[in-house]
Amino acid sequence: MPIRPETADFSPEHFRLTGFEPRLWRFSVAPMMDWTDRHCRAFHRVMSRRARLYTEMVTTGAIIHGPRDRLLGFDAAEHPVAVQLGGSDPQALAQCARICEDYGYQEINLNCGCPSDRVQNGAFGACLMREPDLVGDCVAAMKAVVRVPVTVKCRIGVDDQEPSQALWAMMEAVRRAGVDALIVHARKAWLQGLSPKENRDVPPLDYPLVHKLKQQYPALPIAINGGIANIEQSRTQLEHLDGVMVGRAAYHEPGLLLEVDPELFGEAAPVGSQFEAFEAYLAYVERELGQGVRLADITRHMLGLFTGMPGARAWRRHLATEAVKRGAGIEVLHEAVAHVRRPAVGEAA
Repeated sequence: MPIRPETADFSPEHFRLTGFEPRLWRFSVAPMMDWTDRHCRAFHRVMSRRARLYTEMVTTGAIIHGPRDRLLGFDAAEHPVAVQLGGSDPQALAQCARICEDYGYQEINLNCGCPSDRVQNGAFGACLMREPDLVGDCVAAMKAVVRVPVTVKCRIGVDDQEPSQALWAMMEAVRRAGVDALIVHARKAWLQGLSPKENRDVPPLDYPLVHKLKQQYPALPIAINGGIANIEQSRTQLEHLDGVMVGRAAYHEPGLLLEVDPELFGEAAPVGSQFEAFEAYLAYVERELGQGVRLADITRHMLGLFTGMPGARAWRRHLATEAVKRGAGIEVLHEAVAHVRRPAVGEAA
């Protein structure tokens, strides 16, 4: 049964202390490099008003010295949208947090979980699991200059750390600094020996450890990430925690977002089906094409929309071959969707 917001436990103590409702983090789509760009977020927003959306990680150096409008620009329709920052210098993070707030982002999230070579070379991301006091300083510096929530996304530990010590040390440091929520990817990160892709699958998940953390820190919103593939699994986690963050499942099968509002918030979805989502997104696609955006840069996020339906493979194949062509326009989408058969009444998709 759908969870009714008025009866769900949203930790009112935290709301009293901070003014930020824990249900802000009840369901979110994970920040994913090369995936959750502004076109992806605009597409996901068509299917859920409530899901919290995150940017790809943006480094402090890129924001301070790079093309800010290209890096940080987004459509107002994406709200509620949060920006994820990568960095480890408190003053640089504070400067960037203020810039992002001015751009209109509704949350500043600090990445303490990415294990890529790029972040290791820059001494941020998952490396920060070894320096919880520094993370606390970063959070405090950002909290001092912005009014929006400041959150942290971390792992349960890195390499040979003992998770029950590393995660608790991180929690204590950020809690003292005034963090508004902690999002935990419930796996270790191995900085040596595993690729970023392997770090998403190989280290075992430890959900009970994150549940235990919530038991010991009941007033602070805690969301969990890692291995959550559907709404039913989300509900199971919400019996223990304030929020779930779903990554690859939401990207590869975005139709699951149609279930978020009714099942987790007790509200109607903005559209009733994948076909309605397709129609609702067309105006955005046409506008972006008019501004010179390549069709393939938009449609690459739509490939999984009709997963499980007759004709879904032909839909994907048509987009993959036609959207990349020079001058491809909106007609490609109309041709692609013609391959997908709408299920008859009572027919399973």
